[in-house]
Parts: sequence; structure tokens; C-alpha cells
Amino acid sequence: MNRMESYEKEAIDCYHRWLKAFNSRDIEGMIQEMHFPHWRISGTNSLQVWQTEERQRRLHDAMTESLNSEGWTKTVTNGLTVIHSSVNKIHLSMRQSRVGQHGQEYNGFDTLWIICLIDGKWGAQFRSSFSSGVSETGV
Repeated sequence: MNRMESYEKEAIDCYHRWLKAFNSRDIEGMIQEMHFPHWRISGTNSLQVWQTEERQRRLHDAMTESLNSEGWTKTVTNGLTVIHSSVNKIHLSMRQSRVGQHGQEYNGFDTLWIICLIDGKWGAQFRSSFSSGVSETGV
């Protein structure tokens, strides 16, 4: 097993802080763990670009309503793996699961996150997932 580099741990910690904020529906916490512009390729191969923090804020409430309409209670991550890394960019591969009110996964998908060190701050810059459901139209 390879030893994890400190910069890899910093990038993974950034992701976990983002996920904690996502599950709490804390938009400011999410934004703190992102860089803008921020790109996402959805499960339908739609490219979504959030140029600014403000754009992310404007979409947040609608995404929360959509998640709630599905019965979402949280998103969990399994199998988080660093697949490429340098001192200023990390590629993370993982399996994410949307979990419903009865504790069951109702939407599981693989995803790739690119987390970059820019101006001394680690933040998510790019995501690509194989998700289906309401997340195709939001954050």
C-alpha cells in the first residue's frame, strides 16, 4: 500500500468538508471548498459551469427542494481513491450514494473530482459523474 502524501490528505479533507456541508445544505460551507469557475459534467453528459459563487448560491434552494422531493436524507461516499496526484492537483475517484428516508441507497453512481490548490487554497474545480436524478439540474 502506498503512503498518502500530505497534499493528497489535504485534498481529501477538502472533499469531506464539502460533503459535510452538502449534507447539511450549507451553501457557504460548500462554496468554501470550491473554486470558480467550477465545472461539472452530469450523468447525461451535460456540461454545467458555475462562473461565480453567486451563481452557485442562486441554484442552491432549488437543488435542496429537488433532493427533498426524492426523499433524500444524505449522500455517502464509498471507495474514495486518489488516482492521480501532484502537489497542486488531485484526481479523486469514488462511488457516491444518495440515501433516502429509510436508510436505503436509491441512486448510486461513480464520480471523478478534480481538486486543485489555487492561491494557497484546496478546492473542487471539476466534477464528472454518472448520476441520474435531480442532481442533473443542480449542484
